[in-house]
Amino acid sequence: MLAYAVRRLLSTIPVILVVALVVFSILYVAPGDPAVIMAGDGASPTDIARIRAELGLDQGFVTRFVLWSGSVLHGDLGTSVYTKLPVLTLIGQRLLPTISMVIFTLLIAVVVAIPLGAIAARKHGALSDRVAMLTAVMGFSIPSFVVAYVLAYYFGLKLRWLPIQGFVQPSVSFGRYLASITLPSLSLSLLYIALISRITRSAMLDVLSQDYIRTARAKGLSETVVVFLHALKNAAVPISTVVGLGFASLLGGAVVIETVFAIPGLGLLMVNSILARDYPVIQGVLLMFSLTYVLVNLLVDILYAAFDPRIRY
Repeated sequence: MLAYAVRRLLSTIPVILVVALVVFSILYVAPGDPAVIMAGDGASPTDIARIRAELGLDQGFVTRFVLWSGSVLHGDLGTSVYTKLPVLTLIGQRLLPTISMVIFTLLIAVVVAIPLGAIAARKHGALSDRVAMLTAVMGFSIPSFVVAYVLAYYFGLKLRWLPIQGFVQPSVSFGRYLASITLPSLSLSLLYIALISRITRSAMLDVLSQDYIRTARAKGLSETVVVFLHALKNAAVPISTVVGLGFASLLGGAVVIETVFAIPGLGLLMVNSILARDYPVIQGVLLMFSLTYVLVNLLVDILYAAFDPRIRY
């Protein structure tokens, strides 16, 4: 197990290098001169030259990449051209709202979807199975922002149960903190409930047809123990894949929902930075999203071996 984990960890190093190169190159594949765009129409040649120096555009590509990579390894993602704050500070200020929304979304999705998929597999072909799959189809079909506006209208404007804008720090009020992320999380969770429930159902159908499940039933074990202990454990590999990648995908996919509910998270920071052409912030946020995706993939691969000891590729 340890040797497998070490091999998987080492295999991520080339991936991280490629990711860093792609993120760094965004500054140079963007149309136009980034310094001219960021300086604005009325900028003087001195202002443009200053911005070029700040971005390192007056040096060679390889030199800039090496210097930038060295700074990243030391925890320096650069400085925002507009706010003059370190990019790492800006990310730190916006991290909690996004992470809270992502974790809460996955908690809702896992708690609802896994039992839903397991029950649908157990009642294959019955009414409960059809209702579960209909729910999944609706989850795939309705865009998250549509769900967000519907929830905001009914629970925010009509019933006035939950706030529809802003984010409250848990240190200020934990109850208001939970309330502020409930609607955004519910809006995002429908898609992942649909995805996880379908994967759970498919994996469970395959496992429930295995000989050891029939043996467990022949021993007199209750159906609940057979389905949720024996079968679900052995169907955990594809489910963990969807849950793990869902976490990474939500970090980047929450941009629209953060905009709808005015959540000051990383998604909104990314949108504002793109509109302002603040390239150091764009690079920093993209790098964080990409590294998170790589690390979650690594964790999922290690969990494969924990769930199924036969996996040692």
